[in-house]
Amino acid sequence: MTDTPVKTTRNGPVLEVTLDRPKANAIDLHTSRLMGEVFREFRDDDTLRVAIITGAGEKFFCPGWDLKAAADGDEVDGDYGVGGFGGLQELRGMNKPVIAAVNGICCGGGLEWALSADIILAADHASFALPEIRSGTVADAASVKLPKRIPYHIAMEMLLTGRWIDAEEAARWGMINRIIPAADLMAEARALAEHLASGPPLVYAAIKQIVREAESMTFQDAMNRITQRQFETVDKLYASDDQLEGARAFAEKRDPVWKGK
Repeated sequence: MTDTPVKTTRNGPVLEVTLDRPKANAIDLHTSRLMGEVFREFRDDDTLRVAIITGAGEKFFCPGWDLKAAADGDEVDGDYGVGGFGGLQELRGMNKPVIAAVNGICCGGGLEWALSADIILAADHASFALPEIRSGTVADAASVKLPKRIPYHIAMEMLLTGRWIDAEEAARWGMINRIIPAADLMAEARALAEHLASGPPLVYAAIKQIVREAESMTFQDAMNRITQRQFETVDKLYASDDQLEGARAFAEKRDPVWKGK
């Protein structure tokens, strides 16, 4: 655990990243750069397999950009650090599963940070919004991501009006995976992380690269790249010991032992 706005706890192959910046867990340039360093180290550490991101306290996950810091001169378009704002959404080669445990208010850049995760669990009191319209700016990453994740008209309503939705509505539109009682949120996230950490890391990496890069391809182009092993992660998987281990374990009716190579 480190005494910074970005606190980390390692539980075996699982890294918990907690945004802890009172009073609301807002992100300024310094915090964003710290977050980028944390996620880059997570990406590059072969002994870490899954990350959980959350906010400190019970009220705020993250409201996004620190408007008070901006009013005091922190540049809105300054150096956010490696990985862009929040350190995660533009980090290249992030091929490990990330779980967001949304423990309260999740809005603006905080919602964009959550959308950078692969799985989103939300406490029953969590709420979501994109209020940038009210402060005269654009929710840039959300404008790209959200209309592809939930129905277009709902995404546009959130972007154009800044309307808040509760966890139940977020689940209804498919923005989050499921709602968890607040007292059980982290236990549920940790159980899911442990389950993922026991899985095949090379397969996870291939899935994440395919999903990420196929977004801008036609179906056939993406399939051709997969079958011709033109994705680095797919080529590594098909040439790996883990690929053989999966087949052997199935034939021998035992659990596979994944080594990530």
